Amino acid sequence: MNNPTLILALDYGVKKMGMALGNSLTQDARPFDILAMDNGQPADWDNLLGIIEHWGIHEVLVGLPLNMDGTDSMISKRAHKFARRLSHRLAERHQAVSVFVYDERLSSVEARQIAWENGWIDDERDPIDDISACLLIDGYFRSPKHAIYIKNHKDSPKDD
Repeated sequence: MNNPTLILALDYGVKKMGMALGNSLTQDARPFDILAMDNGQPADWDNLLGIIEHWGIHEVLVGLPLNMDGTDSMISKRAHKFARRLSHRLAERHQAVSVFVYDERLSSVEARQIAWENGWIDDERDPIDDISACLLIDGYFRSPKHAIYIKNHKDSPKDD
């Protein structure tokens, strides 16, 4: 049996990014936090990288908000670019963490419905990004083959 893998899922957004922690042994996920974003980039990169290091994360899943027909959207291109930047920054810090993008179509709709049904939110504007990140992990556990690995190229130009 493989060793348990700790997973951090990131529900990518331009203003905020939901975070959830998952465990491959128990095959579950829990909401973790909602991170402030500055025009699609973490307001505090060191905080995000520190969380990954502190929790001993093995894999990061970045939600990829594709169009309903499966094509790239403007925001999915930004999410992909963010995932490449994250992979590069982790490599610079010598953190052996695999970064993947994962289709997140309709995760926010499902997360809002789950949050309403469980009484976790009182208003339709309440944040559900961390719950959406949990759904990313759930999807990944069901269909890991749909995750797309972000390969870090050491000599590629810096994306910052």
